[in-house]
Amino acid sequence: MVFMSLRNSFISLLLLSSSLFFFFYFSPLLAKSPHPISDAEVRQKKLQCYADIDSLLWGWQCKSSMIARENCALRCLSPACYEVIYQSDPLEEGEKDFIRSQEYKYCMHKLSLGESIEGVRGSFGH
Repeated sequence: MVFMSLRNSFISLLLLSSSLFFFFYFSPLLAKSPHPISDAEVRQKKLQCYADIDSLLWGWQCKSSMIARENCALRCLSPACYEVIYQSDPLEEGEKDFIRSQEYKYCMHKLSLGESIEGVRGSFGH
């Protein structure tokens, strides 16, 4: 009986901490702001994503190759933008996709201002 109570408490604490992490980590990308996200902020957040991936918070599959790591970092940085730009066609080994990269940055810019990301894919001649 005590074990179940401790287990339920642990699960509740884990869910609460995960929710708080998501809110504080991703809220700057989701919040409406008069200023768009800066390149420096994006770099800082992406470095944190790489650190999370390297510490296995995203699972072994994200460390299976450099391109898997990059896809996971993009998904970590902005799940909504990753879904729109890369979900149906993830980066592949050796691929340099400048158009989608620009669309992804534009998506993050729009999200940081609280704007709709509808129509972002294809906005750079894709």
